[in-house]
Amino acid sequence: MQQGLKVGDKLPLFGAKDQAGNDFYIASVLEKKVLVIYFYPKDDTPGCTKQACFFRDQYEEFKDLGAEVIGISGDSVAAHKKFAHKYDLPFTLLSDNDKSIRKLFGVPTNFLGLIPGRVTYIVDKKGIVNMIYDSMDAESHFPKVVEAVKKLI
Repeated sequence: MQQGLKVGDKLPLFGAKDQAGNDFYIASVLEKKVLVIYFYPKDDTPGCTKQACFFRDQYEEFKDLGAEVIGISGDSVAAHKKFAHKYDLPFTLLSDNDKSIRKLFGVPTNFLGLIPGRVTYIVDKKGIVNMIYDSMDAESHFPKVVEAVKKLI
């Protein structure tokens, strides 16, 4: 079993389709901004919606701090587009339908491997992972993420 990313690791390069169907490459923002990359189980489920709306509501603050938010799940581009439109999500959602990015990061699955894990990574401007927060409780991620981003700015 792959270990996955740890604090202190350099963020690996990856790309995927965003909610508009465009190719997105992490290299376009890596080492330019502090990155908040969060993996979540599924679009439009209660915890994931709460988490996405938190990032939406904090987005201007993150942007003002020079940070970028990127959400990743195994949902399709069409599902992401619908989810982003329904909740006015201003940040990038990436479709990882083959789970390759999840595997690259080493994001675990929960509940006997049935539910994709919920993990948030904070990456500094040098491209180094500074914090990893792994919890299925969506709301527990919120204060920790804001605090970690502010420390890096």
